[in-house]
Amino acid sequence: MDILVIISFVFSLLIFIGLIFTAIISYCEKEIKAFHKSFWTALLVGISFIYLSFNSEVFTIIFSIAFIMISLLLLIPFGRKSFPYDDTPLGQIDERDTMFSRSELTPGTKNYIDYYELYPEKEKLDNIWRQKPGLLSRDASTYNRFQYAAADASFVAVSHFRELVDKTPLDEPAEIEPARISNFIKRWARKLGAKEVRITKMQEYHYYSVAGRGDDYGEPVIQRHKYGICIAVEMDHEMMSMAPKGPTVMESAGQYMNAGVIAMQVAEFIKLLGYNARAHIDGRYQVVCPLVARDAGMGEIGRMGILMTPNVGPRVRLAVVTADIPLITDKRLLDYTMIDFCIKCKKCAGICPGNAISFDRPEVIDGVKRWQINQEKCYDFWCRIGTDCSRCVAVCPYSHPDNVLHNSVRFGIINSPLFRLAAVKMDDVLYGAKPPTKKTPPWLDI
Repeated sequence: MDILVIISFVFSLLIFIGLIFTAIISYCEKEIKAFHKSFWTALLVGISFIYLSFNSEVFTIIFSIAFIMISLLLLIPFGRKSFPYDDTPLGQIDERDTMFSRSELTPGTKNYIDYYELYPEKEKLDNIWRQKPGLLSRDASTYNRFQYAAADASFVAVSHFRELVDKTPLDEPAEIEPARISNFIKRWARKLGAKEVRITKMQEYHYYSVAGRGDDYGEPVIQRHKYGICIAVEMDHEMMSMAPKGPTVMESAGQYMNAGVIAMQVAEFIKLLGYNARAHIDGRYQVVCPLVARDAGMGEIGRMGILMTPNVGPRVRLAVVTADIPLITDKRLLDYTMIDFCIKCKKCAGICPGNAISFDRPEVIDGVKRWQINQEKCYDFWCRIGTDCSRCVAVCPYSHPDNVLHNSVRFGIINSPLFRLAAVKMDDVLYGAKPPTKKTPPWLDI
């Protein structure tokens, strides 16, 4: 019995320490409600368990057995990790069908008339949001002149790069060792500010079939390069927690710019070595960045229809450099555990103010099993509030900061479907099923 007492005491102490550690991390992350819940639970439950370990023989036996069994169920790896189905796209996406392209159509122009002759039902949908104030509009519900100006400044800055993406190299190609140059590009891009950099072999479905923005509108997109270098930059957790207010679009725009700056530098570097390259940046994409990133092993496409990375979830912005310089590719991880977590979670669908995210399991769309948001509903809400919303990104449990506490949860999510279910419930307990929008700090509230 003495051994059981010691075991029970150790387990109780581990629970107490774990809850205190959670409280400390929550306080540092400014998650005050999570801090109070963790701290007071540590005092009430942890100390009570420690006391009972020395004073109740029945508790000692039951608790020790229960703790071991629950730990084994939650931590022992089991269940499917690889994909049970093929999610390779069967065709290409026409960029003209995206909301970003449709938002740039001007009534009465040839592009406008031609597009809506093909899709008259979309004109009815689009004319609904055209009556709304619009992104970064003075009449939008979240309008703040300073925050909107800061966001627009980033969009304007990245727009100046668009004229440069199609420059061609002038020198003869240098002799290249693929492994060394691949390592150099990755490490250099991370030094420039990238959260993650990975490489894949480009496929036809990575490219749009037809361009939908800029001077190339309506022109077929031709696959020109063999390799794709995907660059992800992290969006600040605190800024995103203020979604859907102005600070969120500030952060989103700023990271689009930062991703574009890194991509432009990498592309120019490759051109200076004598190889063809193109940076795909905000407003000048020829590729579907999430698909390139997924196939490079950067994550999976989740319920929101955007890339979910293992360490910061959807809290990233992407840019891609396509090039014909010899490179070493990364493998896709084919991690079904992230999809299974999305199936169980549904937090983004529950909080989406535009009701644009499905609660259902992945469905077969265009021959491929996946999720797809209702982009018209999503963009309609953007046009009402004036920002790119991002409430779904802010509340996603995978969006928590990249630290020991949340990474230990992510480790459990990878291991066990029971842990995934428990993680969903615990996230709701600590942060709320529908976490409120965080207050804007004084420096932003001008």
